[in-house]
Amino acid sequence: MFSQLNYKHLHYFWAVARAGSVTAAARQLGMSAQTVSGQISRLEQQIGRALFSQQGRGLVLTEAGRLALSYADRIFQLGEELQEMLADEQLDHTLRLSSGISDVLPKSIAYRLLKPALSLPQRLRLHCNEGAFDQLLHELASHSLDLVLADRPAPAAGQQTMQSHLLARCPVMIFATPELVARYRDGFPHSLQRAPLLLPSRDNVLRSQLEHWLDEQGIRAELVGEFKDGALLQTFGEQGVGLFPAPAFAVEDITAGGKLGLLGRVAGVEEHYYAITNRRKLQHKAVQAIILQAEAEAS
Repeated sequence: MFSQLNYKHLHYFWAVARAGSVTAAARQLGMSAQTVSGQISRLEQQIGRALFSQQGRGLVLTEAGRLALSYADRIFQLGEELQEMLADEQLDHTLRLSSGISDVLPKSIAYRLLKPALSLPQRLRLHCNEGAFDQLLHELASHSLDLVLADRPAPAAGQQTMQSHLLARCPVMIFATPELVARYRDGFPHSLQRAPLLLPSRDNVLRSQLEHWLDEQGIRAELVGEFKDGALLQTFGEQGVGLFPAPAFAVEDITAGGKLGLLGRVAGVEEHYYAITNRRKLQHKAVQAIILQAEAEAS
């Protein structure tokens, strides 16, 4: 075990790693190259590992150096963000909301769900981080996020520390180019028999609901593509590759540009959207506004 890390020494290491050489880093820091080199040597002695190795006339990071750099990047980025926030003259009058957006959530729906927070009279600084569901829950558990917006509630294992709030139910509809809508409109949904279909990937909750609905209708459509990213799926739909399902509170959200038309609604299938919070974060004003608005619309 080594003693507490000296962050001044770590900063010198970070500067050299980013600048590419001791000389360049020393110039940026306004110090002598000998001083910078000596501080890095002290850091290496403290941790018991070499951070750089000599390669020709230059320095390259060792494996320990690459690991240290990844952490140093985050540490000093956070430091810069902290300085920026503390310099904000409106700091005491600003509400900050760090939200994680599941990567399967349509962007327009994420905005709709967050809108109550944006409508608060208090100045809001919103930080959105899109990512995989499990990773976002990990960040929520570590208090890096105030809430997570997702298409599913927190798993049972996390319900002691996390709470899931149903925000909305959204109808699911089938969209396509006007040409495909005209071709498959008559007799919908049975007109989908052998129709080219684009679907979300299997890790999307909606996928299993759609497959169940197709089975119930006795429809065997032709799967021509599956997509993890909903925006990419829609882009292929706009090019006429196939019909595709999408949740939409308003048809205009998807058809406004004229590239797509509505074929029909998937009866009995809805997307559910949740706000997942750390139980300790329920007093956050922005989180409360989002949940209370959902409760008001549901009543």
